[in-house]
Amino acid sequence: MARLDPLSLITEAFTSFLFGRAETTRSPVRTSTGQAQAVYLPTAAPGLGDSGVIIGREVYSGKGYIYDPFQLYGQQLPAPHWLVLGESGNGKSALEKTYVLRQLRFRDRQVVVLDAQGEDGVGEWNLIAEELGITPVRLDPRAALDQGIRLNPLDPSITTTGQLALLRTIIEVALGHGLDERAGFALKVAHSYVNSTVVGRQPVLTDIVEQLRHPEPDSALAMNVDLEDVRSWGLDVALVLDRLVDGDLRGMFDGPTTVGIDLDAPLTVFDLSHIDRNSIAMPILMAIVGVWLEHTWIRPDRKKRIFLVEEAWHIINSPFVAQLFQRLLKFGRRLGLSFVAVVHHLSDVVDGAAAKEAAAILKMASTRTIYAQKADEARATGQVLGLPRWAVEIIPTLTPGIAVWDVNGNVQVVKHLVTEAERPLVFTDRAMTESSASEPPPDSGAEARTRATTLDAIDEAYERETESRALSFDKHATADETVA
Repeated sequence: MARLDPLSLITEAFTSFLFGRAETTRSPVRTSTGQAQAVYLPTAAPGLGDSGVIIGREVYSGKGYIYDPFQLYGQQLPAPHWLVLGESGNGKSALEKTYVLRQLRFRDRQVVVLDAQGEDGVGEWNLIAEELGITPVRLDPRAALDQGIRLNPLDPSITTTGQLALLRTIIEVALGHGLDERAGFALKVAHSYVNSTVVGRQPVLTDIVEQLRHPEPDSALAMNVDLEDVRSWGLDVALVLDRLVDGDLRGMFDGPTTVGIDLDAPLTVFDLSHIDRNSIAMPILMAIVGVWLEHTWIRPDRKKRIFLVEEAWHIINSPFVAQLFQRLLKFGRRLGLSFVAVVHHLSDVVDGAAAKEAAAILKMASTRTIYAQKADEARATGQVLGLPRWAVEIIPTLTPGIAVWDVNGNVQVVKHLVTEAERPLVFTDRAMTESSASEPPPDSGAEARTRATTLDAIDEAYERETESRALSFDKHATADETVA
């Protein structure tokens, strides 16, 4: 105990003589945790900023949830790519569509959608495309035979290296295994010969098949082998490509690329709903579209581009297609590309043959949105994505329209909001689809005017409706700041 100075001792003795020595004690306060929580100031995790598009509202804080990968890239996001997970019927489709519509309000945005779902002969994005005055690019083997849409893997807009890589991927997907050195050599020399000799037109797959069947003598001399050896090396390759030319997959890839695909439009929809989802045509088609877009659509300009792929497990679950898209994602990241992959179950991709490639693509997706899943699926998802335990536990209890958002470690539970202006375009039923399909397509001269009018109408309605919500968000934010 510290010694008191003489003056303090005299003062204490005098006070005790007058009033006596008294000690006060405070009675303990008994309370519950429910009552004691009022002692602690309310806090909420920081948001992502106020630049971008409104997604909805944070469930716990009530604040507006705004997200834009292009605004966050470099500071809060190491990569602008996005993974959307969840079982059907929980709001994935509504989120995709409203996100695209809201991004298109920025005039420097462009979006390409690979639409793999639909009913009654049209894709799920058909109504949105037509409302914007855009004709979907419908890839259908039956229609392609009757002068339909074709995409040429040997399109001159694709580099020679890109063409050869794409041909290898097509063949490897069809075979189910990689090409050995001999088959790879036969393909390489056939491709090189076709590119150097075909003039005045686009080289096509028929040229490659013909050269594989009848290789040039120079190709055998280069390896000091018999010509028959080179022919035998390329036999399996020729048989696979023949399926695309004259077999069950003919009609979509066996001719020059169709003229008139508008890649300068704000929205381009590739309708893949006529393709059997379980056939090898789907991953082959996605590989061709991805490489073709890499060389024709992604450019070093100021545009910000979004590439949205439904049924993306066709890409991630194939080691050969996944390798192509890995390069696309790395390349596109430097040129303002945000890749959005939509899948139902993560187990579909992490347990497949392409587990290594899938992990690499998932690692590049810095944004993850998880809708309701069953408990065991949620635990597996949480383990793969590194979600906190509380988020994993809440995923099975989520109701439609509510999802867990993980933006580079910033984890929030968000309720997606749909405006009245967006509702007819987002929640489509069979009757809506049939009525829109029965209407004649807009003429080319009116497409630009229709597109501008629709976007302006959505803009006005969106701004009116979100203004009141923004005021509500501001009230919540002001209350938080006042308490803090």
